[in-house]
Amino acid sequence: MIILNLDVMLAKRKMRSNELAERIGLTQANLSILKTGKAKAIRLSTLDAICRELDCTPGDILEYKPDEE
Repeated sequence: MIILNLDVMLAKRKMRSNELAERIGLTQANLSILKTGKAKAIRLSTLDAICRELDCTPGDILEYKPDEE
């Protein structure tokens, strides 16, 4: 399972999610879907914009955890 630790990086950068959404041209609702892990996919252009605004790499916000069986 891939986990998006967006809330952790937002806290480290002292940025609110609505500010990030505005900067990258994403709706607050769609950013919320990403933050809660309900998204099934993320566009590379969106990931690029998030990393640019938070000054991080994809590895800073993406985490892999094996599914428990």
